Amino acid sequence: MDGKMRGYAVEQDGSRHIVSISIPKPGPYQALVKIEACGVCNGTDIKLVHQNFKNFSTYPALLGHEAVGSIVELGEKVKNFRIGDRVTLPFGEDFVDGYYSGWGGYSEYGLVGDIAAIQADGLDQSSPYWSEGYFAQKLVPQALTPAEATMIVTFREVLGGIKNFGMTPGKKIVIFGAGPVGLIFTKLLSLSGVEEITVLDLVMEKAQRAAKHGAKHVFCSAGQDPVPLIREIYPEGVDMVLDAVGVSALINTAMALVAPGGKICCYGISPNLQMTLDWSQAPYNWGLQFEQWPSKIQEGEQHQQICEWIEKGLLVPADYISEEIPFGEIHRAFDMIEEKKTDLKNVIVFA
Repeated sequence: MDGKMRGYAVEQDGSRHIVSISIPKPGPYQALVKIEACGVCNGTDIKLVHQNFKNFSTYPALLGHEAVGSIVELGEKVKNFRIGDRVTLPFGEDFVDGYYSGWGGYSEYGLVGDIAAIQADGLDQSSPYWSEGYFAQKLVPQALTPAEATMIVTFREVLGGIKNFGMTPGKKIVIFGAGPVGLIFTKLLSLSGVEEITVLDLVMEKAQRAAKHGAKHVFCSAGQDPVPLIREIYPEGVDMVLDAVGVSALINTAMALVAPGGKICCYGISPNLQMTLDWSQAPYNWGLQFEQWPSKIQEGEQHQQICEWIEKGLLVPADYISEEIPFGEIHRAFDMIEEKKTDLKNVIVFA
């Protein structure tokens, strides 16, 4: 290594480019990771490009947060990682060479931290070595390719959302959106024992795909009011409606679908942070819950369950990947999302 690596940055004006930056140096409790793949996240990366990610204003920023890679160097106090371990969520943690961290997963190298060693040495949140992100930096099954392993990040985030929303067996749940997030919610809800899942999408092919992931009912909602479709199946309404696409207007639509005591669930950060709520069609008692920022501690807690489902063949990461795209063509991966030419995940892979 010559001390430099490639990364992918976005400027304040939204322009994107490959940059040359310094390779990070691991601290005593950190390990240096050669990043092998990183998923493109419509919920984070694209919003950072368009400057509509809530409370983020530090540009230029290095993009990417769904990275996976193999450890190549250990800090002197690291006890629970080994050279060659493949791990989730290596980050670029600091301001480097004029670029802020937008998590930096599209860089050739990143860092992970040994939180168990930090805790064993009696250090807590007041220590400069402590980071909540370290709780989600876990070993991944070696049988997975790097691109497949990146899906673990999204799987864990979604499973955490399911638990926080209180989506449990016996609930009747409607999901708006059959993109990657909607499909993963559908699959993980099904694996968690939820049977009454209805999925709507504007594209019939995408809606039908949800049936293969565990949806009991699927509808194409393009050009028609979804409320009569759902009320015909569930005259008394449903327990929960999930916005899995980040369209705030769906909150008002969902109000006519929830049963008394039901809940509208919004996952991720919508580009539109304000709207007028019209609860004239809602029951007297209902709830609205947003899940916008996954807890890394909780994400780490979901890791074992996700890996067990994968190892048993119940959850197949490749089912949610559209294309593996070389880092040198990363512009194309983003352009495909902007032009709506991909239905699932694009994953950037490093040679």
